[in-house]
Amino acid sequence: MRSSLPASLVEEAPAKVNLTLRVLGRRSDGYHEIESLVAFAGIGDILRFAPAGELTLAVRGPNAAHAGDTTDNLVLKAARALAERVPTVGFGAFALDKRLPVAAGLGGGSADAAAALRLLARAYGLKPDDPLIYAAARATGADVPVCVEPRTRLMRGIGEILSGPLKLPALQGVLVNPGIALATKAVFAGWKPNLAAVMPTDSTALGAMTKRDQLLGFLKNQANDLELPALALAPAIADVLTALRNQQGCELARMSGSGSTCFAVFASAAEAITAAEAIHAAHPQWWVRATALGSAG
Repeated sequence: MRSSLPASLVEEAPAKVNLTLRVLGRRSDGYHEIESLVAFAGIGDILRFAPAGELTLAVRGPNAAHAGDTTDNLVLKAARALAERVPTVGFGAFALDKRLPVAAGLGGGSADAAAALRLLARAYGLKPDDPLIYAAARATGADVPVCVEPRTRLMRGIGEILSGPLKLPALQGVLVNPGIALATKAVFAGWKPNLAAVMPTDSTALGAMTKRDQLLGFLKNQANDLELPALALAPAIADVLTALRNQQGCELARMSGSGSTCFAVFASAAEAITAAEAIHAAHPQWWVRATALGSAG
């Protein structure tokens, strides 16, 4: 990795947080139809890119040891997918600072892949909204398209149907992961259909929620339908939720994505920081971060 890359070749890959996640049904091809309100945290991985040369990836950082085989990394898959669609896109050396926990319901790998696509677009003169970037994102993974432009959105289908960016009030939150990796496929396999039909969210009405109390009221009436199957695989998630709900000022606590990271919403950044410090003191082995939840940047 070069020691001083230009700022234009460095991208943040913010954590994706599923504020809601409803599973609408299982498709004939085995995939699940979902609806999720997705926000992004103020923390994430860092990806650097030096254009020219062979396609390579070096992974460093506090969670690098858990990132798996580099050859299977979504950063490389995304780069190849874009190069297949845009002949003018070349390769180069990626360097990933892996800060987020792995297989944690935060979309870390998808966020990294999306950051790679943004870096390649910069390096090789593609417009950020080029449809071929999103085609490459869809080919890379279900959660990659929503991470290409990390803004709060409603995500549907298997992740490929996105609303426009939603200008919702930012929330102050705490993210906690107990150090347990969960495979998304295993969690979905444990999902049981809801007895009552889940009504689709009106994205227009949701986008009109300019007040924090409106958004919080909406969130409290929603759920993460993968929480129960995730709890069956990792009972420690219940301990995380209890720890969050026991903090003064906690207004809502829920699991993100397919787990095992959970988030809680607090009225202020100060309360969130105090809660994060208390949880870290009681559970020093857990990954705990206070952060804003909304659109990145």
